[in-house]
Amino acid sequence: MLKNRYDFVMLFDVENGNPNGDPDAGNSPRIDAETGLGFVTDVCLKRKIRNYVELAKGGEPGYAILIKMDKALNDKFTDAYKAAGLPTGGKGKNRDQVQQAREYMCKNYFDVRTFGAVMSTGNDPCGIIRGPVQINFGRSISPINVQDITITRQAVTTSADFGAKETEMGKKSFVPYALYRAEGYVSAALANRTTDLSEEDLQLLWTAIINMFEEDHSAARGKMCMRKLIVFKHDSVLGECPSHLLFDKVRVEEGTMPARKYSDYVVTIDRDMPSGVELLEKL
Repeated sequence: MLKNRYDFVMLFDVENGNPNGDPDAGNSPRIDAETGLGFVTDVCLKRKIRNYVELAKGGEPGYAILIKMDKALNDKFTDAYKAAGLPTGGKGKNRDQVQQAREYMCKNYFDVRTFGAVMSTGNDPCGIIRGPVQINFGRSISPINVQDITITRQAVTTSADFGAKETEMGKKSFVPYALYRAEGYVSAALANRTTDLSEEDLQLLWTAIINMFEEDHSAARGKMCMRKLIVFKHDSVLGECPSHLLFDKVRVEEGTMPARKYSDYVVTIDRDMPSGVELLEKL
């Protein structure tokens, strides 16, 4: 059982990479058309957290990952009914059966305990769970400069082209440098009521956030680093003050522009906390 509400701020950066491509824009880095600021979706960030947890805890009871490309979701829901000793197939599941299936999913899947899930599909529904941990979109501190470069590949795709040409051309989109900020919340009240997210789970979450880029390196994403994880711990389950007042304690200001490294920004933290709130600088 969690006894404290938490709010947190993440600062992470990218160097010569694409932090989160937009499929509707040729997988170019996501950008706000009005401000030029870049953004990274919550889905992208949670994917990296899930991947780290699976690497760190894979195979251990209670730390399976629901949202991944290994099996159809409806089949996983049916598996939950079987494991819980519930009848499978057909419509009209009663409330108690769905509740038992939900409890099984929360107990066995880390990402369900943490982020919640929509599991109301198929013949063996496990209900809908609103997760106690929520993460906002990450947004860049400054407008980003998306660059497209032409690359060549010394390999030909089709046999018809083989012999007719020696290389093929392609495009690569990247951001020379950008610092992003994302904010999140941990509701102890929701955790205790719906998913039983534990203190151990929470410590794993912090570890996953700190390390989520370390096991996610690729040529496309360039150099991505988590620079800061600042956590605000409330003395109570419901919290001592609104989250936005705490988020305002973390300020990031532009220094040398255009920025090409983390030290080109100035990060300041107002350590004068409201009564009942503790500042934890995890990174």
